Amino acid sequence: MVSPSLVADPVSFTLEATDGLARAGTLHTLHGSVPTPCFMAVATGGALKGVTVQQAEGFGQGVLLGNTYHLALRPGAELVQAMGGLHTFTGWRGPMLTDSGGYQVFSLAKQRTITEEGVRFRNHLDGGLLMLSPEESIRIQRNLGADIIMAFDECPPSDAPRAEVEAAVGRTARWLARSVAAWRQAEGPGGHTQQALYAIVQGGLHVDLRQASAQDALSHDLPGYAVGGLAVGEGLAERNLVLDATVPLLPPDKPRYLMGVGTPLDLVEAVARGIDQFDCVLPTRMGRHGIAYTDHGPLRIKRAEHALDPRPLDSDTPSQASRVSRAYIHHLLKTGEMVGGQLMSIHNLAYYRRLMARMRGAIRAGRFAEFADRFRATFRDDVGAAEIADAP
Repeated sequence: MVSPSLVADPVSFTLEATDGLARAGTLHTLHGSVPTPCFMAVATGGALKGVTVQQAEGFGQGVLLGNTYHLALRPGAELVQAMGGLHTFTGWRGPMLTDSGGYQVFSLAKQRTITEEGVRFRNHLDGGLLMLSPEESIRIQRNLGADIIMAFDECPPSDAPRAEVEAAVGRTARWLARSVAAWRQAEGPGGHTQQALYAIVQGGLHVDLRQASAQDALSHDLPGYAVGGLAVGEGLAERNLVLDATVPLLPPDKPRYLMGVGTPLDLVEAVARGIDQFDCVLPTRMGRHGIAYTDHGPLRIKRAEHALDPRPLDSDTPSQASRVSRAYIHHLLKTGEMVGGQLMSIHNLAYYRRLMARMRGAIRAGRFAEFADRFRATFRDDVGAAEIADAP
């Protein structure tokens, strides 16, 4: 559970321990302080899939992430603002972050047109148009009222030609300058005095483009910095090479956020490279589809081998799901009972929280390398990329 925060700045970061490149610290916001490294659960439309805010508070979830594109479509940023902002609207008492819509530039590539002005989307609900520019993205996020907001960027796929990635890096730099200007011009409730803006480093798998993008982002001296454009089709080894080249360029006294990543092993590898914040849809998405995460890898609870299994999902991860057996959850999932996916999601979020806590403890104890080596040796992930991508 987050603790009350008395900081004057909307977001600040205290680095408290290091072990190699791995860092442990505290992210301070006006809605509470969260120990880092931390995992931020994705609440796309303002809600976790199958998990209430009370349940999330119960297992100590620190930060929730809302999606600017989807919230702009429904219920609309103006409605959320009229209801008092995302915190009041959702009932969530802890810190919140909203993305900029930049990921949808990648994920909705068939439904958008990019210009220097911004991105025009043909939305997936009724075919209507939504125009997102840096200024409009900041305006929407200001109305949503999250503690941390993101600059509008262009996220290219991992296999994009270099020329395309170069163009995206250039646009991201120009859009960042416009995002910063819009943020700095905001006044009053919901303005930049109550929200922290993070820049996003792009550049695909090209180290030199990553370095150029980071250099541009640092020129704006913002409260935090994110590494975007990963977990978009590249392999873990490729991602690690990008992080090896990029993360050391980011300020040691500012939080570092790796966007959209990932599996438990992804998190361990990125913490080893100095990342502080993460988000990903996997805990709830995979939970709804019968996959539970453990230190030994994902368990497919729908498989017949679990039909008579009296054990809990994971005896090392206490949660509301621990009270019942794998056999019971198998039954719920096979018969389509909603509570089956809910229990799986609760378990996965609790597991991710416990994983982050163990990494923080290992860093503070000076034993992170040992922890990471042990985790690499035991974690086996046979969930394929296609299986993850196909899960709604």
